[in-house]
Amino acid sequence: MTDSSENIRVDVIAALKKILPRPVAISGATHIVQDLGLDSLAIMNFMLEIEDRFDISIPLDRAADIATVDDLVLAIEALVKQEKA
Repeated sequence: MTDSSENIRVDVIAALKKILPRPVAISGATHIVQDLGLDSLAIMNFMLEIEDRFDISIPLDRAADIATVDDLVLAIEALVKQEKA
């Protein structure tokens, strides 16, 4: 992954750690729902924060394909590039 991917990953992990009730080790392979046990409200709030932070809108059909932190990083990267084009 590129340097910008690593910066996005750092921001995503920081946002996740803010909403988790306890400290958890998070990596690119971490499954956002399965591994972190977030409920639907927490996921919605997290996604809204990510959209605000990166000034993007994640389409619902694309959100359904996001399982891991790395999936989200790749989606953010693509959407940011699309917004700049």
